[in-house]
Order: sequence, then C-alpha cells, then structure tokens
Amino acid sequence: MQDKTKQRVLDAFLLVMRPVVRILLRYGIGYREFAEVTKTAFVDVASADFGLRGRPTNISRVAVMTGLTRKEIKRLRDMIAEGENSVAVKTTPLADVLHHWHAQPEFTDSDGNPSPLPYNGNGPTFSKLVRQYGGDIPPGAMRTEMKRVGAVQEDDVGRIRMVRRSFVSDQAHENVVTMLVHGVYTMLSNISYNTDPERSEKDWGYRIAHTQRLQTPDSGQLRRIASDQISNFAESIDDIFIAYEAIGEKNEPVDSNNVIAVGVFYFEERDKTVDYQW
Repeated sequence: MQDKTKQRVLDAFLLVMRPVVRILLRYGIGYREFAEVTKTAFVDVASADFGLRGRPTNISRVAVMTGLTRKEIKRLRDMIAEGENSVAVKTTPLADVLHHWHAQPEFTDSDGNPSPLPYNGNGPTFSKLVRQYGGDIPPGAMRTEMKRVGAVQEDDVGRIRMVRRSFVSDQAHENVVTMLVHGVYTMLSNISYNTDPERSEKDWGYRIAHTQRLQTPDSGQLRRIASDQISNFAESIDDIFIAYEAIGEKNEPVDSNNVIAVGVFYFEERDKTVDYQW
C-alpha cells in the first residue's frame, strides 16, 4: 500500500515537472544544475522540518531520509549556512509605487482612488510618492517606465494619472522569476500545508473550478472572461490588504516575515501528450 501511495505521488510530480522542465530548458538550464538546486532543497527541508525536540535533524538522519551521502549533506549545509542558496522574495519598485498609490491617504482622493499627481511641487506629488516608495529609482525614470508599460498617462497640464493597476514587463525572465516565487511557490506551499496531517489550524483556502465539456471555439471567450474576473478579484483582495496595512500601521510594528498571499489563476491543458482526469 505504501509503495502504491508513493508511486501515485511520484506520478503526480512527473506531471508537475513537465512545465517546470519546459521553463528550465527554455533558459538553458540542464539537469545537473537543477539537480543541485533540488538536492539543496532536500537537505534544507529535511534539516529544518524533521528535527526532534526543536533541534535540526542531524546529518545521519538527513542521509537516511534523502539518500544523499553524509559528505554531500555537509557540503550543502555549509553552503546553506553561508547564505548561498537564499532567495530574495521581493516585488519591483514599480509595483511598490503602484500599490502605495492606492494605499496611502496622502495620494488618494476622497473615494480612496489614486489621485492624479503633479510631477513636482508642494503637497502630494509623483516625485514624492516615488521617493518614499520607489527605493533609489529617480522619479523621472519611474515615470518613463510607467508610461512604457501603460500604467500611467500624463494629461495636458502635466498631471500623472494611473490608468492600470497592474502591468506586465516585457522582460520574460523577470516574469518567470516573479510567477515562480509569488505564484507557484505560494500555491505549492498551500498544498503542502493542507495535506499535512499534523497541521494545527484549519485548511488554507484552495478552490479550483474546472470543466472538460467545453466546446473548443468557446475557449477564447472563456479565457477573456476569466482574465477579467481574475484581475477584478486580485484588485479586491489587494484593497483588503491595503485596509489591514493601514490598521497595522497604527498598532504593532510590521513583521516582514509574515507574508500572506491570495492567488487565483486560469489554466488550459496545451500538452497533448498528457492524459489525466480531474
């Protein structure tokens, strides 16, 4: 029974790995490089999550669990301890500016919408917004990039208006990193938690609607509708986050490690070699 369960899980991961491998090969990343990353993850998780009495798992037990040699585990542990495997989960300065343009009362109107902002001057300005929330990016460079991606427009009197709350960069590799870190990682973490029999809280939300009875010509229209609904949902959740951020600023200091994310996505099976049932 245990062997059958393991095989079903492995079969599922074979399916999951197909789009992962497709992305890796697209960026010239082969098996050896990916295997090194995978081994590092095995050692890191086995060491941190499966210790006894609150202590990290010792090397011998990690070797038993992962099948790696003690020498290899020590090498990878040393690398982890030196921070060589750390992943910086960050948003872009542009995304931060767009978020705070919605979030900060100084830069919103009486209805809570982003105010049109003069580039410079007294009071709330675009330059002030960028200086506060755009890191070390010059306001001029931020304005140029926001125009390029279609996030803002400049009116006849020089005020900058937000016209899109989100944007898609044309840098494909940056899109991949962002989607993996903020999308795939969070979704798989949800699955990991919900399937943990020792979890201490209720399930985290996870819902997917699906159909296998759609006529092919209708998929384009459905894709468009789903895209619009996803955008609306994401913006409504972001509004809720903004409200809680405002409350939190008045109370306790923010814990930067307390990351919360809500995601929803659209999917079509394009891999004709895959045969599975929902």
